Amino acid sequence: MISLSVSAQDHFRKLIEQQALPGLGIRLVAVDPGTPRGDCQLEFCEPSDRDGTEWEVECEGFSLFVDADSVPFLDGATIDFDRSATGGQLTIRAPALRGSVPGADASVVERVRYVIESEINPQLASHGGRVALREVTAEGVVVLQFGGGCHGCGMVDVTLRGGVEKTLRARVPEVTGVADATDHASGANPYMRRSAG
Repeated sequence: MISLSVSAQDHFRKLIEQQALPGLGIRLVAVDPGTPRGDCQLEFCEPSDRDGTEWEVECEGFSLFVDADSVPFLDGATIDFDRSATGGQLTIRAPALRGSVPGADASVVERVRYVIESEINPQLASHGGRVALREVTAEGVVVLQFGGGCHGCGMVDVTLRGGVEKTLRARVPEVTGVADATDHASGANPYMRRSAG
């Protein structure tokens, strides 16, 4: 269940009234749910934007629609609006939005994915790069796909061995190594160009 304070409902109702569109509501979507980057997105939602799978929260004078895929991450959320002299501040608290650290009983894949999203990708983002998990082999080798500034970067081997592999092996003992499945020759905008030859 999502709860909206009276002030949040007043705020949304005023925004909707300004649009003067019959049946207009508010859509709430979880973005990157279950990861440390998890966030919420709010937008107007016309009747034609809805497919019937949304979770509807009826409010005074409008409805809040939550995308079906977002419901597990937004259940228990609270939305509030604090008025101030300069306007106000909308606050959404969703305890399940960013997920939690996988427990000891979680699979190797879950634990590797969590380390990639919580530690490795935030570091790679400083250079415009990212990495995605392709698979974890039966032998414990983590196969990765680099993107962004890491795709075609001349320093990707250093990043792979000195950063990514070192971090994964320290955090997930079952990891025996890492492999790069990226076609670096097709990298369009690498952080550091590879030397010719």
